[in-house]
Amino acid sequence: MSDQSSRKKHEMNKERLTNRQGHPVTQNQNIRTVGNRGPGTLENYDYIEKISHFDRERVPERVVHGRGAGAHGYFETYGKIGDEPSSKYTRAKLFQEKGKRTPVFVRFSTVIHGTHSPETLRDPRGFAVKFYTEDGNWDLVGNNIKIFFIRDAMKFPDMIHAFKPDPVTNIQDPERFFDFCASSPESFHMVTFIYSPWGIPANYRQMQGSGVNTYKMVNDEGEAVLVKYHWEPKQGIKNLTQKEAEGIQGQNFNHATQDLYEAIEEGNYPEWELYVQIMADGEHPELDFDPLDDTKLWPEDQFPWLPVGKMVLDRNPDDYFAEVEQSAFGTGVLVDGLDFSDDKMLQGRTFSYSDTQRHRIGANYLQLPINRANKEVNTNQEGGNMRYEVDRHSSKNPAINYEPSILGGYEEAEPYGKDHEPYVEGNLTRESIERTSNTKQAGETFRQFEEWEKAELISNLVNDLSVCDQRIQDRWMELAEEADDEYGRRLREGLEKAKNGMDDSSRGPLGNTSSSEATEKAEREGHDADPY
Repeated sequence: MSDQSSRKKHEMNKERLTNRQGHPVTQNQNIRTVGNRGPGTLENYDYIEKISHFDRERVPERVVHGRGAGAHGYFETYGKIGDEPSSKYTRAKLFQEKGKRTPVFVRFSTVIHGTHSPETLRDPRGFAVKFYTEDGNWDLVGNNIKIFFIRDAMKFPDMIHAFKPDPVTNIQDPERFFDFCASSPESFHMVTFIYSPWGIPANYRQMQGSGVNTYKMVNDEGEAVLVKYHWEPKQGIKNLTQKEAEGIQGQNFNHATQDLYEAIEEGNYPEWELYVQIMADGEHPELDFDPLDDTKLWPEDQFPWLPVGKMVLDRNPDDYFAEVEQSAFGTGVLVDGLDFSDDKMLQGRTFSYSDTQRHRIGANYLQLPINRANKEVNTNQEGGNMRYEVDRHSSKNPAINYEPSILGGYEEAEPYGKDHEPYVEGNLTRESIERTSNTKQAGETFRQFEEWEKAELISNLVNDLSVCDQRIQDRWMELAEEADDEYGRRLREGLEKAKNGMDDSSRGPLGNTSSSEATEKAEREGHDADPY
């Protein structure tokens, strides 16, 4: 072969298929065999590399929030919190200068079921935002509903076990769900939301978001305030009834992912406005609830929503797995000027979230482009699965992977402002907070619902509670009557009318109106076929 011909083929192969070693793949249709019928040979390197990687394509699925969709965009700050300069409350740099834009990546999700479950199920929706700030990443990890089922992280694994499919049948069971919730009365407010139309958002674009937990903001003087974060969609809010959701599910169980992707591709970029509620740090004995209790809303008339900035999503991921599936969020990922409160759920989540990412993706998950900070990262961390770069600058002595050192290496950074040093005193105990008030706000929420929302709530609760043990029904009716007379009366009347008792055949996904009918229909309407 002439040199010219060889060069020509080399240029042609530059953008052709290769294996991970960079070798050209000249045959991608057939393995190497003895004759064209086989057997195959062991030295099929290209095939072995291809199939062994395929065998490992999936990382462990998230235990919760398995089904998700994501997009890139930016957050633009107003430079103020309400009518006050942002610096009054926080020294976090992303909030200081009006018009300043910070890149973001957002992952929306459903919580309980797996990666290919329908996006129409009755379930909370995750709303997690990663801000790539100049001081490193800030993750604001929350849900579409502004409260939660429990107020103590100790109960989280049990809650998820009760909500997940039965370990024997592998089918979600309303009785297991309500057994846990009736035994955990602090969940009553959240269940009131989840069983109303708010439990099935129409899509991700028209869905609220919330940080759920109570955080702190810290200013230059080290002074802190308690804060709640809220995202309000500029597209408006839309929710679905159970029957509407079942109709959509029959046509497209990926509808929310498709809706988000296509809107961005078409240039209809979804936007949300970020608001905060602010409260002085402290116990606030004047309130009938504890401000650190995640099962409670902060009343808007007492703690108004203050606008902070807006978020725009304007770019879809180039690769779902690399960006959406491998994106990793943690409630402990805060930048200077933002801090933790004593919220017991937040304290527990702060360990759990980042720990599960190290298990799921690996010890070096923060080196992946989707998770990596948009600034120079300098650490002394070593080794670990899939480590592919060293977090040390070329000007530093590579032998000094520790601190402190006389010989060189990294030194501690100077603080940006005065440390926030809250005073903490008390006995170490294992106790619930004192002001539980488990049903009052649920009653207020019920009274604020429109009539069609009340009717949908009662219908959905009756549908699922009617298959539960009578003791569970009785406990739930007590909670409803405690919350609101009308709430309790309508629920009791609905359950008495249903008289389904312990009809196990009706069990299925939460809120589903025809589980047993569907299984019978499949056999009844299935078409006979001869074996082949």
